[in-house]
Amino acid sequence: MKEQNETTPILDPANTSDTKRQLLIFILVAYGVTYAMGLLTWYGSVVSAELSAFPNAQMYYPAAGVMLAYMITRWRDDMLPKWFFLCFTLLTIAMLLCAVLSVFLPMQPTGLNDQSVSMWAVISQYIIIGGTILCWIPLLASGRKRRAVYGLGWKQWKTSLLCILLFLALYFGRAAIFYLAEGQIDMIVKIVQDPATWIYLLIMPINFFLAFTPFFGEEYGWRYYLQPILQKRFGLRGGVLLLGVAWGIWHVFLDFFFYTTPDRGLIMTLSQIITCITLGIFFAWAYMKTNNIWVPVILHYANNNLSVVVANQYSADILQEQAVTWSMLPSQLLVNGILFGLFLLAKEFRNKQQEHT
Repeated sequence: MKEQNETTPILDPANTSDTKRQLLIFILVAYGVTYAMGLLTWYGSVVSAELSAFPNAQMYYPAAGVMLAYMITRWRDDMLPKWFFLCFTLLTIAMLLCAVLSVFLPMQPTGLNDQSVSMWAVISQYIIIGGTILCWIPLLASGRKRRAVYGLGWKQWKTSLLCILLFLALYFGRAAIFYLAEGQIDMIVKIVQDPATWIYLLIMPINFFLAFTPFFGEEYGWRYYLQPILQKRFGLRGGVLLLGVAWGIWHVFLDFFFYTTPDRGLIMTLSQIITCITLGIFFAWAYMKTNNIWVPVILHYANNNLSVVVANQYSADILQEQAVTWSMLPSQLLVNGILFGLFLLAKEFRNKQQEHT
């Protein structure tokens, strides 16, 4: 992708002298650590441990893999935002330790808003908030040029905002389609009339600044780093589709032992792949259109956090042990494919200038 300001060239992940070495480091962290922790997720499910810290920790691994790859291969680069990378890496380690300890040092749950919440889930949220606040300091202090070189700068305000608003329209439109298909118009009315809906929507933008790091953790790994590498090798469309599959499979242990029960794990994995391919197409389109990594970060944040709104269920464990069935997959594929997947036909995926050389 071409940076609009030619005086601050962007580091191209798909075209560096250490690409193979960086890719190996990235895979070892993003997938190696994830699957090693996945085995612990399985063990935790066997001993009935509280596993809510695991998905939060896993979100950090892709970006940590990118950062470690750059710190190992490009440490002498004056433009490397070292302190931000180090701060984020330490935050990742803290989240990993939190997940490990949640299995071997179980705590009694605490009451929160008339709900029983795992103490480790609360601790992980404190780590996220505290770590995010700390990460802002070196990120902002690194300066505009360093942020630009390593894809951390904000660009194209108008286009970025339009992409975010379009995603929100499609997201809520999808929820409305599913409720209408099930004859639950009253549920749509209930969500709109619920004051909690509007309070939550007002708080969400503020919360982003206190908890952006896990979503950045995925998107800096998937969209900024791995997407251009796969697109260079397999084409603009093929690379994004392959990334969607890789992203979906990356969730496999959570699909079997957290998001649902093991007997429904295969269904959840296929559902996850459908979601990751179709949403991945839209995220990729938005990133290619804006060259702004913060756009897919915000989209990812919105996608995950708005689930409680469309479900009208403000519960900390809404994502756990979901009742997925085979009959859900065709409608999910159809609706997601139309609303998000059709962006694969957008001009950004036909523009050869988008290719990384």
